[in-house]
Amino acid sequence: MEQPETNIIDDKEEKARKKKEKEKEKKKEKEKAKKEKEKEGGGDKKDGKKKNKQAELIKELLRRKQEQEEEEKRAREEEERRLEELQRQKEEQEKLAQQRKEEAKRKKEELIQKQKRDGTYLTKKQKQAAAKARQLLESQGHIVSDLPKDDEEKPKKPIFARKRGAKKANEIVEDVGKQQQTVPEENKIIQEKDEKEEELVDEDEDEVVDDWETIVDSGREINIPDKIKLIKEELNLREHPKSSSKQTNILSTELNQNLEEESSDESSDDESYSSESYSTPTISKETREELISKIRLRFAERSKLAQIKKTTDNLRSPIICVLGHVDTGKTKMLDTIRRTNVQEGEAGGITQQIGATRVPALAIKERCKMLKNFSGDSMKIPGFLIIDTPGHESFANMRSRGSSLCDFAILVVDIMHGLEQQTIESLKLLIKRKTPFVVALNKVDRLYNYESNPRKDIWQHMNTQPTNTQLEFRERFNKLVGEFSEQGINIELANKNNNFDEYISVVPTSAALGDGIGNLMAHIVDQCQNRYLEKLAFSEELDCIVMEVRSLPGLGTTIDVILINGTLRINDIIVLTGSDGPIVTPIRDLLMPQPLREIRVKADYEHYKEISGAQGIKILAKNLEKVIAGLPLFVAHREDELEVLKMDAEDQLKNALMAIKKKPEGVYVQASTLGSLEALLEFLRTQKIPYSNVNIGPVHKRDVQKAAAMLEHNSEFACILAFDVPVDREVQLLADKEGVRIFQANIIYHLEESFLNYRKELALKRRKENEHLAIFPYKLRVLPQHIFNARNPIVCGVSVDAGQLKKGSPVTAKTKEGPIFLGTISSIEKNHEQVDMAKAGDEVCIKIENTTGDAPKLYGRHFTHEDILISKITRESIDVCKTHFRDDLTKADWQLVIELKRMLEIL
Repeated sequence: MEQPETNIIDDKEEKARKKKEKEKEKKKEKEKAKKEKEKEGGGDKKDGKKKNKQAELIKELLRRKQEQEEEEKRAREEEERRLEELQRQKEEQEKLAQQRKEEAKRKKEELIQKQKRDGTYLTKKQKQAAAKARQLLESQGHIVSDLPKDDEEKPKKPIFARKRGAKKANEIVEDVGKQQQTVPEENKIIQEKDEKEEELVDEDEDEVVDDWETIVDSGREINIPDKIKLIKEELNLREHPKSSSKQTNILSTELNQNLEEESSDESSDDESYSSESYSTPTISKETREELISKIRLRFAERSKLAQIKKTTDNLRSPIICVLGHVDTGKTKMLDTIRRTNVQEGEAGGITQQIGATRVPALAIKERCKMLKNFSGDSMKIPGFLIIDTPGHESFANMRSRGSSLCDFAILVVDIMHGLEQQTIESLKLLIKRKTPFVVALNKVDRLYNYESNPRKDIWQHMNTQPTNTQLEFRERFNKLVGEFSEQGINIELANKNNNFDEYISVVPTSAALGDGIGNLMAHIVDQCQNRYLEKLAFSEELDCIVMEVRSLPGLGTTIDVILINGTLRINDIIVLTGSDGPIVTPIRDLLMPQPLREIRVKADYEHYKEISGAQGIKILAKNLEKVIAGLPLFVAHREDELEVLKMDAEDQLKNALMAIKKKPEGVYVQASTLGSLEALLEFLRTQKIPYSNVNIGPVHKRDVQKAAAMLEHNSEFACILAFDVPVDREVQLLADKEGVRIFQANIIYHLEESFLNYRKELALKRRKENEHLAIFPYKLRVLPQHIFNARNPIVCGVSVDAGQLKKGSPVTAKTKEGPIFLGTISSIEKNHEQVDMAKAGDEVCIKIENTTGDAPKLYGRHFTHEDILISKITRESIDVCKTHFRDDLTKADWQLVIELKRMLEIL
């Protein structure tokens, strides 16, 4: 009975305990929630503080930025005020300067009026002409009584004004004033007009009015040296005193004509500024032609005199060029010749020159001293001038007046390969120019068992070679004889050649080892001295060719020339052909490399006052940037010769360009030099690329406009091939606007590759545009056992007898009544596979859709298997195939086209 009561009590205690625990847990949760709320409240306060700090920072930044902007604004305003002040001061200074100039001009006008009242006024042209006349007469030994002599009242320190033509006209005031009394009365009208010309002189002259007035008041004569003097004419007069009086009359006549011409030019200029008109003397066209003919006559007399003075006792160096195929040893042979005596440092060695190698006589004698038949004492020529043809492609195509630039040539042939393509081209070039040459049979050291000895005569050395080596040499030489015979040339070994008119000499050489080089040089010396002595006689008549135009650091733009005959001097006035017209400039300096120095060393040029031919020279002068290489250089000995020489220089380029045969349709070709242009044109001819126009120099807008004219004829050729020339951005923009493509490259092969790729792209584009018009020819035979559907669409088997069957081709049945148009072939099936084309000999199944616009045709009624099916070609489709798909058709296909034209009666 007691145990159940105990259990009830325990249950009550347990329940009370659990209840207390639950209350404790609830209390803890409430406290925890309260703490969390307090924490959240504190965080909000902190966030508020942070936000307040950020706002204050932003306000501070904005305030600073505003202050900075205000400061910048104040600075700008101050700068504007400063600039306005500077502008105002500048305007005041300009105003004062203008006032000073007007005052100086007024003084000058008063001085001119004073001179006119005193009768001492002369025009600028008359003063210059009078001074030249006095100088000319005194140089010819005539005594001028009315003029003061040179030794009277010369100033110790002459005052020089600016180097302008208008100041030089007023520098000999006193002498010309005395001479003015002899001026004819009819010149007074010209004087009044020239007064107005003096008033319209450029303002720059007014800056030296004070000096000009000082010169006039002092009455002193100032002699400014003229670059173009009459020295050479004076020498001719002294040598031929009998003709001096005659020449004096001619010169005085020319001088008077020049004076009248200059006066008329000045008066015509003044008429444009004045309302008054005057009658002035003018030079007629006949008078100008007479003057030009007299100058031409002077050139002829000068040339005749030079020919008279020529003598075989004074020889120049023969100019020798080395030609041949690539890798035959041309450059190696030049290197071997250049190294003669240089390593040993002997005097009289090789002098490397501009565009050429100078081989002096001592070097030739040293190389040939082991030869029995060569005597150094009998050598007359001063040496060789060897042109480095590998480095000058312009030389291979260079034009020359009357005769070739090259006096003698070395044709290098590889004994192991015989005549090659470039060798044959070089051979034809030599034959065309009638240039004498010798064949250097190079690389004999590659013969089996060959033993080298460069210090021995090659003919004796070949006889001491092993038997098999001699047999191989003889075999290869005989083979070469046949190859030369095919080109119409007979050759023979130099030691066995007794007829130099019929046979060309051959000398075996080894450029790498030096064998036979002495024999080669001795043979050239022998030929030059015995057969071409008259040609090598030095002439005083200038013969000079521009080889290359180069820009060097420290020197500017220079030209490399080959001086064949004549003499060049510093201050000579030279006339050159330029891309924009003739170029007239004085020679500033003449340079040649030092002897026994390599050309690669920079500061190794020697300066010369004068150089005589034959030499390679570097010329320093102004305005050489647009000189065209490959054309002659002229020297003016007198001032009136300049215009004639400028005409000759211009004609040189015109004649060279006119000689080029052009096609009506073709590309526009632009090159840097005449030689590179001809080389490029030769390359285009071999590639069968036509050219319609050519030019030399940078690409200009006018060149683009000429090339754009080809768009009307053949857009494929509306392009410019620019070889080694610059193209400005404006020119390129114009070309893009006009639709002209410009291909620019410094290598011929790159230029050709770019153009051919362009042609391929253009051809593909046109093929796609005209593909729907092209109808290929074919002839089909119907297979009667394979008729699957007789009417629209006709499905049958056919055999292709000829031509090319393509999907989409129109088909016609050739019946007895005439051709019947059936429709278009919509599909072709071969071996249960769809194909686009079937060729001759194929058997295929075709489906013919009715595209005639009439009632469908029926097999068995309109045509049968006895009728052939042909392509329905038209005149338009034939023309499209000729233009765009010519290469896709074989010769048999074109024969089928002719047959189908007869069947379909196409004209």
